[in-house]
Amino acid sequence: MTPVIPGFDQHRVPVADGVALHAAVGGSGPAVVLLHGFPQTHLMWRHVAADLAADHTVICPDLRGYGASDRPADTDGSVYAKRIMAADVVELARRLGHDRFALAGHDRGALVAFRAALDHPGAVTHLACLDVLPTLDMWDVMHGVSAAVGFHLYLMAQPPGLPERMIGADPDAFFGYFLDGWTADPRAIPDDVRAAYLSACRDAVPSIVADYRASAGIDVEHDRADRDAGRTLGMPVGVLQQDWGAALGYDAAAVWRAWAPDLRHTTVACGHFMAEESPGEVVKALRDLLAR
Repeated sequence: MTPVIPGFDQHRVPVADGVALHAAVGGSGPAVVLLHGFPQTHLMWRHVAADLAADHTVICPDLRGYGASDRPADTDGSVYAKRIMAADVVELARRLGHDRFALAGHDRGALVAFRAALDHPGAVTHLACLDVLPTLDMWDVMHGVSAAVGFHLYLMAQPPGLPERMIGADPDAFFGYFLDGWTADPRAIPDDVRAAYLSACRDAVPSIVADYRASAGIDVEHDRADRDAGRTLGMPVGVLQQDWGAALGYDAAAVWRAWAPDLRHTTVACGHFMAEESPGEVVKALRDLLAR
């Protein structure tokens, strides 16, 4: 049986033509939307969501192309532009009765959250991004052998065909590599949750690749247009990251501050999957952000 977040109801909500998102919803109070990363589903928020639900309505969707949400076909990545995925999230919240909400994302979900906050500032009251840089900056800092950690970014940026065939040949080995290698504490992702992640990814190789392909194309264009226009995030922003800046030779806080004048940047010692490895630290950061 697929694990669930205890006490949360399961919803399937139409958000665009032919696209519905699966979402787990629990609690009551001001809305907080939590967006998962790669290679995960909304289950990655199970600990954090349970805590926040004590005094918030917590909405945990599977992103377009992931988990139990719809996976529209795509060839060039445009269907998975973060602008479109962000619009999904705003519409999801609206259909659940929330025109304004706080938004937190991890990894891929953080890129969607970042885009939602730029495109829909009237809807997003607070923004939290976990272990990621904005797409344009991510490509700028990836260079030399230290960037080998991001090999999958380059693989899935290739034209349709080869990445899907290579990953589809052994999806459990591919996605399991990240679940195992990016986790400082393997106990943080129990066997049933790991199996649920692998099952979801196994069935979604083309859409996951399309999501990444968009980040090497149309997402860069959107970020560059915003940078050139001087657009920034007006809401309070909290960023939690591993110390990638030291590893790759850049100032992570400065990169984020260029987009977010009202920023609190925190470096954490746990692995990439921090909402599962160190949920207490993530909860504290989110509650501190929501109090601003």
